[in-house]
Amino acid sequence: MRGLTLQLLRQSHDEGQLGLAVAGLSKNPVKASAHLAHFNDEGIMPHPHPEKIRALNYLKRKGSESPIELLRVRIAESFADLETVIATVPPSLRKQSPGPGRWSAQEIVDHLIESDRPAIGQLEALLKGQQPETRAIPASLQSRDPLLHNWDELVVELARVHACLITLLEHASDSCSLEVRAPVTLVIKVGEPGEKQDSLEWVEELDWKAFAQTLRVHTIEHRSQIERTLRELSDLVVGAES
Repeated sequence: MRGLTLQLLRQSHDEGQLGLAVAGLSKNPVKASAHLAHFNDEGIMPHPHPEKIRALNYLKRKGSESPIELLRVRIAESFADLETVIATVPPSLRKQSPGPGRWSAQEIVDHLIESDRPAIGQLEALLKGQQPETRAIPASLQSRDPLLHNWDELVVELARVHACLITLLEHASDSCSLEVRAPVTLVIKVGEPGEKQDSLEWVEELDWKAFAQTLRVHTIEHRSQIERTLRELSDLVVGAES
């Protein structure tokens, strides 16, 4: 099963307004997935939410049905773009939060490492036609104290994780089986733009291409989160000086 959690908030219409939380479940992933993904408390299969259908269609179109060459390039670009943004974070703003309950840039980087690092073994297993075996990990996964880490060491470790994932994809081919799947917890935001949105969460079993696409979406979301954080912190500095 997928042993990481990827928490996203919102994507553009091109990304299907897709937010994802990717997590491992239990030591019986098939049973857990069937219960959580398809049935309510009364054991009745509810009608799928339109946004859920939209999200799954997105993962099928951009993941499962994509040729490996395109998928590999898009994921590598998302990693490179994120690393470029991280390199622009001023030392004075790395540990600053833009508001109560919100992550600083360093906490976001820490989260990316802690949640993406287990994906190395999971993706490797899927590519071998094996189902990953990993414990459940919470969506807001972070290390014990993200702010105590050395920034430069975090940046190096994230680049290492990215490189490992890219190496796996470089050795993958369209002939790798899509039959083996990993249960993944997906979270999307539903509601009209500009209004209060609710979270819709369920468990879905994804093939290795869709699994890899969740890594790309997760990366894009957190890159945008860092950019928003830097803008807001910069505005606060300007406001204080004026």
